[in-house]
Amino acid sequence: MFDLKFIRENPDAFDAGMKRRGEEPKSAEILALDVEHRAFATEAQTAQARRNEASKLIGKAKAQGNEDEAQALMAEVAALKTRLATLADDERELGEKLNTLLMSLPNLMYDDVPDGADEDGNEEVRTWGAMPKFDFDVKEHFDLGESLGLMDFERAAKLSGSRFVVLRGGLARLERAIGQFMIDLHTSENGYEEVFAPAMVRDTALYGTGQLPKFGEDAFQTNTGHWLIPTSEVTLTNFHSGEILDDAKLPIRFTSLSQCFRAEAGSAGRDTRGMIRQHQFEKVELVSITTPEQSDEELERKTLCAEEVLKRLHLPYRVVKLCAGDIGFGARRTYDIEVWLPGQDRFREISSCSVMGDFQARRMKMRCRPKGEKKTRFVHTLNGSGLAVGRTLVAVMENYQQADGSIRVPDVLHPYMGGLNVIGA
Repeated sequence: MFDLKFIRENPDAFDAGMKRRGEEPKSAEILALDVEHRAFATEAQTAQARRNEASKLIGKAKAQGNEDEAQALMAEVAALKTRLATLADDERELGEKLNTLLMSLPNLMYDDVPDGADEDGNEEVRTWGAMPKFDFDVKEHFDLGESLGLMDFERAAKLSGSRFVVLRGGLARLERAIGQFMIDLHTSENGYEEVFAPAMVRDTALYGTGQLPKFGEDAFQTNTGHWLIPTSEVTLTNFHSGEILDDAKLPIRFTSLSQCFRAEAGSAGRDTRGMIRQHQFEKVELVSITTPEQSDEELERKTLCAEEVLKRLHLPYRVVKLCAGDIGFGARRTYDIEVWLPGQDRFREISSCSVMGDFQARRMKMRCRPKGEKKTRFVHTLNGSGLAVGRTLVAVMENYQQADGSIRVPDVLHPYMGGLNVIGA
């Protein structure tokens, strides 16, 4: 969502920002609607003022015995009442049209976001860890899991269809351990407050974070009208929607381990085997609400918090800054963390950490107020995965696989595994 004042004062800069996103220039259309919308509002104010004035004059005319003038004024008031109703409808309709257009447009990116059409234009920021060496043929996670008898896609398909999985025994416990380890790290060392929130939300929550109206096809909706969350970013970011927060209490940092649900629209033929792209998965989310001055530093901090999970697990990774053609709809700047998967012989995304500026805050009317001031301003919001649990399980399986097909459990997860340090058939 955008500040109309900014677009009025900077139409060329706005169009240039949209062009970097691959969007057509929109300022002329937006400003034309804005002018028409404000004209209706101005006419309505003028008509209301005249109606109030004429209403007072009716009594005065009657008191003076001027019945003809009183009747004329009464007819004028009736006509103004009809006109005001029409103006209200026109103003509301035009306002909805303008709002729908603004809601459909992606956020403006920071100037340091690299140009590029797709992921090939992303810039590597840093790498960490040494890639493991094996003296045997490495396997992908689904071959490992199926050979162990602990990862079952066939029975999951029988229950639910494609892009689901059943985990059993040691692998089920390992996934649970990974999620618990992440939550413990972020709450005990990284300063995040754990939140358990609903997995079903109303339309307004998805509008607030930007999944609606543009990406409704990628979410699941129930027959009650609720939506299953595609990420707990939705619930955590909306937690203070409609509120005015005290600057002194920012940043607020939330984390949640939740089930997430995505239709994976447009991903036909991609990652059809395995757990990389599922309809249902677990993820630890990191959300921050900050002042405008804090948000850039908070993005760097958040990214390091997500990286620390991989460091503790001794999983090699790299951090890339996303280019204009790969960045998300609501983001102003994004760092992707990509973990090394030996079975695929490449890095794969395991976290995206983004600063959204006031883009979401405007949608959900979330403001802050500096101490001692009456004027408020919109907060900045940030989100990131800390991390995707299923993809972390995949990375652990492939990086810790052994020649006999068993999987070593990373040392940091031993306290969560009840004495199970090697997962075998």
